[in-house]
Amino acid sequence: MAQSDSKVLVLSVLAGAAGVSLAALWYRRSRTCNTSPTLHLSSNAQHLGVDFGGAGAGLVLEARQGEVLKRLDTLIQCVSDLKEEVHALKRALPQLQDLVRYELEGRRPGSVPRTPRRKRAVGGERDDRRSSEEGESEGGYVTAHTDTEEEGGEEEEERHTRGGRDNLAALLEKVDALHRGTDSEKREGFTLLVKKKEEFGQSSEFLWRLARAYGDCHDMALSTEEKKSYAEAGKNVGNEAIGVNPMSAASHQWYAILCGLLSEYETVQNKIKNGYLFKNHLDKAIELNPQDPLSYYLLGRWCYAVAQLSWIERKVAATLFEEPPHATVEDALKNFLKVEEIHPKYSKFNYVFLAKCYKDLGQRGPATKMCDAASAMQTVSKEDEEAQKELESLIPCLTF
Repeated sequence: MAQSDSKVLVLSVLAGAAGVSLAALWYRRSRTCNTSPTLHLSSNAQHLGVDFGGAGAGLVLEARQGEVLKRLDTLIQCVSDLKEEVHALKRALPQLQDLVRYELEGRRPGSVPRTPRRKRAVGGERDDRRSSEEGESEGGYVTAHTDTEEEGGEEEEERHTRGGRDNLAALLEKVDALHRGTDSEKREGFTLLVKKKEEFGQSSEFLWRLARAYGDCHDMALSTEEKKSYAEAGKNVGNEAIGVNPMSAASHQWYAILCGLLSEYETVQNKIKNGYLFKNHLDKAIELNPQDPLSYYLLGRWCYAVAQLSWIERKVAATLFEEPPHATVEDALKNFLKVEEIHPKYSKFNYVFLAKCYKDLGQRGPATKMCDAASAMQTVSKEDEEAQKELESLIPCLTF
């Protein structure tokens, strides 16, 4: 038997045992609720090892009932006495402050009249001269928290919370700017986010940016081991971000991206598994934010890659999963066109993939037009450089 089957069997046995126990417990409770007092007492007597048989059974039962009723009366009386003590304590609590103060000052409670609490003046004005006296007794002992102290505590907490939000907003603004900068600036942003994780690790806005920073480090890393390490750590952080806020589109988007990056270093089975995660979370990101061109661009890339799968790769996917991934070149084209609709001239690579889709569909005219659009865009980033290389290899295939 396979290990997974044995685990299922063990869980089934445990679930069955739990179900039987719960059913028995329910049955006993229902029987107890529906049983007459006489039968209930007889059952108790039998548990105590007493045999009630013959003509004397009725007398013994009456004696047992009388004993139980007597004990119930005693219990009711104790509860009644306890209620009286609770009421007395409630009545004494309002005077407890004065009693403690008089006791500490060595005076009798009746010797000094209770000082009434000073009310606020009309219009919100206060008599600051008595503010300290409201919090202290005449002997200098602090007797209770005043309204001023409570308000001050709430205001201090609010200032602290507002300060934390302001600090987080400033941090996010800074790392966003660093992310758009050079490689050294991206590394600086990554280091800054790692240092602040303990402080802001409960914010999904912080976490998805940290996942993005891991993606930046993956792109900048030189060795395969480093790239895989950054991708794996980034995927874990992206999963944290989704756990904090499942409705964050950016969290789902960057989790999907890190899944895609990690799949490059995985086995075929894990590669396909990460492909499913990539697709599912990208769909969720689009559902939550249908106007983000990056999500449609990534989905277009996924559809195009799936459409290019070889026969053997499709067979492997069909063997490992009940529903292997399926997408067509038309699906990819639709997503790349959506990118252009939301954000014209979004990227050089988007034009390149539009050209590839049109070429695969036998539409040479639109393919050539997309190549011209891609050539007109400047080469700025490393991604643009890669797009330019693919463009240069694609153009000769259209000149026939």
